[in-house]
Amino acid sequence: MNETFFYPRFIQERMHEALADSPVVLVHGPRQCGKSTLARKIGDLEGYSYLTFDDDVLRAAASADPMGFVGDLSGKVILDEVQRVPELFTSLKVTIDRNRTPGRFILTGSANVLLLPTLADSLAGRMEILRLHPLAQTELAGVRGYFLDNLFSSNFTPGSHQRLGIELAERIVAGGYPAALARLTPRRRSAWYRDYIETLVQRDVRHLARISALDALPRLLTLAASQTARLLNISDLASPFQVSRPTIRDYLTLLGNVFLVDELPPWHTNRLSRLIKTPKLHLGDSGVACSLLGVTVDTLMADRQLMGQLLETFVYQELRRQAGWREVPTRFYHFRDKDGVEVDIVLETEGHQLSGIEVKAAATVTAADFRGLRKLRDATGERFCAGVVLYDGEMTVSFGDRLFAVPIRTLWEER
Repeated sequence: MNETFFYPRFIQERMHEALADSPVVLVHGPRQCGKSTLARKIGDLEGYSYLTFDDDVLRAAASADPMGFVGDLSGKVILDEVQRVPELFTSLKVTIDRNRTPGRFILTGSANVLLLPTLADSLAGRMEILRLHPLAQTELAGVRGYFLDNLFSSNFTPGSHQRLGIELAERIVAGGYPAALARLTPRRRSAWYRDYIETLVQRDVRHLARISALDALPRLLTLAASQTARLLNISDLASPFQVSRPTIRDYLTLLGNVFLVDELPPWHTNRLSRLIKTPKLHLGDSGVACSLLGVTVDTLMADRQLMGQLLETFVYQELRRQAGWREVPTRFYHFRDKDGVEVDIVLETEGHQLSGIEVKAAATVTAADFRGLRKLRDATGERFCAGVVLYDGEMTVSFGDRLFAVPIRTLWEER
C-alpha cells in the first residue's frame, strides 16, 4: 500500500461498525477514489488476506469455478474490484448462509451494485453497502467538519472569515482524487484525469456493457460536463451523435454506474404546484469536469457563469461526501418550479427534516438570493431546519427566520 496517497477517510468508523455485525461489507465508489487503500489499511490491522480481480489469472479462475474459488477461501478476506466477477455473488451467498461470522468479507467495487440488481439482491440482508467518494475537503484538511450538523440544527453563529478568492478556483480544478492531488502541478493533475477517463471507459465500461459506440462515451461525458449543475436534457446530449435519445439515456446510466455522473432528483410536495420534475445533472467530481472541459484556474476565474456551474457541483459533491460518514442518512434533491424559483440543493433527513442550500460564486449576498429558500421554508413549515446561501464572502449573517448567508470555507473548517 502506498502511504503517499493516504488521507484520513472518515467513513472508516462506519466500516468498523459494519464489520462488527455484517458478514459482508461492500465499499463501492469510483475507481481510484481510495477503496483499495482503505480496505487494505483496515485489513492490515485486522488480519485480512487480499485478492484483486484486476489480476487476469485470478479473475479467470474465479469465473471458471466460482463455488470452488469461494470454498477455498479461509479466514477473513478482501476481494477487490468484485464487480468484475459477477458470478461470485451467488457463491458468496451460499458460503455466508453456512457461516454468518461478522466481518468475514470486505468487498470493493468500482461499479454501483445498487444499479445492478442481480448482484445486490443475491446478498440482500447479508451485506452492508458503504459509498466511498473521492476525497472531501474536510479529509484534505484533516478535520471532520460540522457543517451538516450545524445545518440541521440551524446553528450558524455570526462571525467573519477570510475570503477564498482564487483558492476556491484552485480547489475546484484540483478535484478530490488522491492520485491526482499527489501530482505537483495543475498541468500534471489534468493529464492524470485525462488518462483516468480514457482507462475507465476502455476497461470498466467495456466490461459492464457491450455497446456499439464506445468512442462516443468520452464525448458524451465532456458534453455532460458542460451541462453540470443544469437540468438534465437528453435531447441536447443526443444532438451531436448519430444515435437515438434512448441510447444516449442508456449510455448516461452506464456512466452513472461507474460514478462519473450523478442525477439529482427533484424534490416535490403536494403543497406546491407547477414544480419541475426533471433531475439535475452533476459530474461526480469537479476535477474530472474541469479536465474534460480544459478549464484552468485562470479560465475559471475569468468565466463567472462556468465558475457558478462548477462551484455548485463542487459544493454538492462536498456535501454528499460529508453525508457519507454521518450516522443519520441524508437524501439529496433540487427544487425548482415553472416560474424559475429554485433551490440548488435540498437535503432531507430522518423525520423528514429539510434544509436548503443555494450556491453563489459572488462575494456579496442580497435578500433576493433567498427567494427559493423562503418558498421552501414557507411550504414545509416546522420541517424546515435552515436555508443557507453559501458564498465566497467574509461574514456569517442571518437573513431572517432560519435563513443565513454563510462563507463557503465553513464547509471544511472545524467550527
